[in-house]
Amino acid sequence: MTSSIPEDALGEFERQSEVGQVSRPGRCDYDAVKQVYTIAGANNWGKQDAFHFVWKRIKGNFIVTMRAEFIGAGVNPLRKLGWMARSSLEDNSTYVSPAIHGDGRIALQFRREAGGPTEEIWATLSMADVIQLERKGNSYTMSVARFGEPFEMVRASEIYLEEEIYIGLFVCAHENELIEQAIFRDVRIVRPVKDGFERGKDPFGSHLEILDIASGHRQIIYSAEHVFEAPNWTRDGKALIFNQDGRLYRFDLAMGTPSLIDTGVVVKNNNDHVLSSDGSRLGISSHGEEDGLSRVYTVPLQGGKPKLVMPKGPSYLHGWSPDGKFLVYTGQRNGQYDIFRVPVEGGEEEQLTNTPGLDDGPEYTPDGRYIYFNSVRTGGMQVWRMRPDGSRQEQLTDDEYNNWFPHISPDGKLVVFISYLVGEVAPSDHPAAKRVYLRTIPLDGGKPKVLAYLYGGQGTMNVPSWSPDGRRLAFVSNTVPSR
Repeated sequence: MTSSIPEDALGEFERQSEVGQVSRPGRCDYDAVKQVYTIAGANNWGKQDAFHFVWKRIKGNFIVTMRAEFIGAGVNPLRKLGWMARSSLEDNSTYVSPAIHGDGRIALQFRREAGGPTEEIWATLSMADVIQLERKGNSYTMSVARFGEPFEMVRASEIYLEEEIYIGLFVCAHENELIEQAIFRDVRIVRPVKDGFERGKDPFGSHLEILDIASGHRQIIYSAEHVFEAPNWTRDGKALIFNQDGRLYRFDLAMGTPSLIDTGVVVKNNNDHVLSSDGSRLGISSHGEEDGLSRVYTVPLQGGKPKLVMPKGPSYLHGWSPDGKFLVYTGQRNGQYDIFRVPVEGGEEEQLTNTPGLDDGPEYTPDGRYIYFNSVRTGGMQVWRMRPDGSRQEQLTDDEYNNWFPHISPDGKLVVFISYLVGEVAPSDHPAAKRVYLRTIPLDGGKPKVLAYLYGGQGTMNVPSWSPDGRRLAFVSNTVPSR
């Protein structure tokens, strides 16, 4: 049985159904404000299925991610929740499903042939609440984590589902006469880019998201079937500034709409823009018409005539000192990328780093005592810091990930940054359309905590993205548009 409720009542999904014969029908309730699904369902398992399924149709490869938890203690320890990818809604369909059981155990379950037995591969991790399923051809990868920790991955190959399948969420009680309930948050359905993807030519969509630091819950506040990038929060907390097609836009949080910021003849802006400490001006980087090199400018926040601050290029702006006196940026000089600062009103630049390899992403702490940046000097891309004059350079992260663009919380206690997963990129590269984490550490270093699991990279969080009260982050995630 398939429900006939309106599509927009199910968020990301098209319909909900009972798969197989169930004694008690399930249901899905969707909170569109919180973007949360509450699903109830019963189940039998084996060669035939019986459960409640909330789904949509999708073709080709995908990456689907969510956070979930059961409501209540439950009855049967084999009760399950998770993602489900099925060839059909028949009860004996081929399928793949990462499933979290009521006792905390986790398995990648699958049926290779219609009417065949259910096979499973168990994860070593238990009690996870973040579940991801990735399809790449006929290979399926389950990634699971306890929120805040990195993924553990389990893979199964040579599973031949249809090209167009049903993908969705399910809950099952493992008892025909019972109903179990679960809550699903941060549900994301991503269509990854094709091989040979060209960002400037191929379709590529964007979601503007806000993340609550305390809970880790995310909310999409704006989406488009084109690229926009790198949101700053204005000092009054009322708007976000992002770039799109070389122009800057102000996104009014109350109205939910973007409006163009006038930057005069400077119309090839990249995603390196910052606000002055008093919130009255924007520092921007823009590429020249004749030579294509990025240079540094300032412009009034409401728009106006830009002022050229650093005529040397390429120069990519990243930070504005809290006393309002200096801009810090990455510049290529003599074939090497290092970090420099220059007086806001213009003048001679001062070189702050001088090491082989890329130094990038400089940003001041709110008290002005440090500049944080990322550097590849020890092999992988890691987070570093130094004094404002370039002295006392020290490494703060040292792990298997490539870590980019550290941003310091307004209270000066936390640092958030982007981490590319292992094997995704070369250390000096930060492209879009990759699996990444947003992670955080205390200001003086420590064990990183994952704040978000997403598909993004370049343009996700290149600029300072904290809300003025330090409670939220703004960032951009990506997907290929469905049309």
